Order: sequence, then C-alpha cells, then structure tokens
Amino acid sequence: MKFDDGLEINSALSIMAHPDDNEWNSGGTIASWVKQGVEVNLVLATNGASGSSDPDMTRERLEEIRKVEQREALDVLGVKELVWLGFEDGYLYPDLDLRKAIAREIRKFRPDVIITHSTERMMADFYANHPDHIAVGEVVLRSINPDASSGLMFPELWKEEGLEPYLPKAVFIGTFGFGPVFTDISDTVDLKIEALKHHRSQIASPEEVEEFVRERFKAEIAKDAPYEYSESFHILRTNIV
Repeated sequence: MKFDDGLEINSALSIMAHPDDNEWNSGGTIASWVKQGVEVNLVLATNGASGSSDPDMTRERLEEIRKVEQREALDVLGVKELVWLGFEDGYLYPDLDLRKAIAREIRKFRPDVIITHSTERMMADFYANHPDHIAVGEVVLRSINPDASSGLMFPELWKEEGLEPYLPKAVFIGTFGFGPVFTDISDTVDLKIEALKHHRSQIASPEEVEEFVRERFKAEIAKDAPYEYSESFHILRTNIV
C-alpha cells in the first residue's frame, strides 16, 4: 500500500499498553490498511487487569476476559496476530525489561511501520494521557534508537535468539485528533465502532460508544481534514537520511 510518495506499507505492528487502546487509537486506520492488503499485528504490553471497579472482579479473571474481548475486536479489524506481554496494568515503567520485550517483538515482526501511543502527558484540557501509554510510547521511541536498531543493544537477542537488529521505515504516533497527519477512516468507522463494542468489560453502553466515536472522530477531528471521519498521528520517518 502506498501511503504517500515517500512511504510504502506492506506490514504494520501496533504496540499498545492495554486491550482496547489499539481500537481507540487507530482502529479505523488499521481496518483501512488491512483492506488494502497490509498485514497488521498487535503487541499489548500489559495484562489489562486493572480496568474494573467491580468489587467482585479479580485481576486474574479480568485478564482472561480482556484477552477474549481483544481477540474478538482484532478479528473485526482483520489484525492477524496478538502478542500479550503480560506486564501488570497500571504499573508499567520504561525499564530494561519492557525495553527488551518490545525490541524483541519488533525484531521478530520486522514491520514497515509501527503504530503506538503519544508520550505527551496532557493531550488536551480534558484528557491526561495514561502513564502506561506514555511508558509504551517512550519505549517504542527507544526501540528506534537504539534498542531494536543497534546490534550492541541487548546483544543476546541477536546472538542467542537470532533476532537481527531492525529499523522500521516510520512510527505513527497517535494524537487522538490533534494532527498533524490525518487518515481517512470514512469507510471503516463502522468497523472501529464494532471492534470497540467487543470490549464489553470496559463500556457501560454500546450506544454511547457509537455516539462518542461518530461525534469525536467527525466533529472534533475531521473538521481539520478533508474526510468525513478521521484519525490522526505524528509520523516519525526513519527512512529519510
């Protein structure tokens, strides 16, 4: 798939913190890319075990529920493989364990592009970015330079596991509507909504989710783009010398 004159995308790896982050951040874009022949896979850093206020819920039970929900959502979008790293939800930090785990998956999948979280803490006057999101976004940037791209970083990945250093062409950093690059999801917004509705443990009302998506990703985001519905990103291009 030709994204623009400087970027051809045949494979993408979404690296997110929690179940449902992938769908909120870039579900419409991913569905659109899959329709155009791009292979998309997902790496989730945490187990999603903190996402409940139900006094009868346990962390172990919620993790299993969210695994099922996430796989169902990915089937809607056409995402191929799900890697569940299993770090504790809410306790994530960009330490060496997380850095090595994500570098490993990047070297395994060797995607043309990576999709991930913003590292901004305050993204608007109504949304403080989750610290787990920030940790994942920071680790992905560290993977570009140096964790996944340098042979002397985590040399055991190469020497013991056979995973050669790898640098993707670009990183798409989700901005939840604040640009500067917008993708057209007009033909896939329904798939984004359907995928989000599979995260039943996280939503009180499927109808409210649909209403929010249709208002937010049209009225708030797409007003600055020539599309009916849109998602937005910063793009870090590593293929430009």
